[in-house]
Amino acid sequence: MKKSVLLFTIILVFLLTGSFNGQKPNSPTIEGTWELQSFYNYDGENVIDTIIKSDGYRQVKMYSKEKIMWTRYVPDDPNGRFGYGSYKITDSSLIEVIEYGDDEMMKALDTMRNFTFELILKENTFSQITVDSDGNRTFSENYKRID
Repeated sequence: MKKSVLLFTIILVFLLTGSFNGQKPNSPTIEGTWELQSFYNYDGENVIDTIIKSDGYRQVKMYSKEKIMWTRYVPDDPNGRFGYGSYKITDSSLIEVIEYGDDEMMKALDTMRNFTFELILKENTFSQITVDSDGNRTFSENYKRID
């Protein structure tokens, strides 16, 4: 009887611990390194145009447990682009808070530091979708896991 109670208690602790860590069992994680593959334009809900990144253009995002860093290279632009900050995900959103970046990013940060996106996260891909003030999808960046 004591062994049964002990076994039941151990199982219960494992189940409760898993339910409070913010991750659903077997759900994908955003932690890792991702490279931009394409952009989508939306009509408010549906994709109306897919734009493949141009030759030589690279944008990479790296997510650790609580931090994000991204970098962008555009062949015709002599200045690199980067940003660093923190992030949080919920079931359906990605919130990035950029702390600092390159000169252009720092100018943009004067007006906006918090970026909230609708998030579609799968094991090896994710899309961060910009939504307007009425809740309509407008634009997305689509990434593929590279590490």
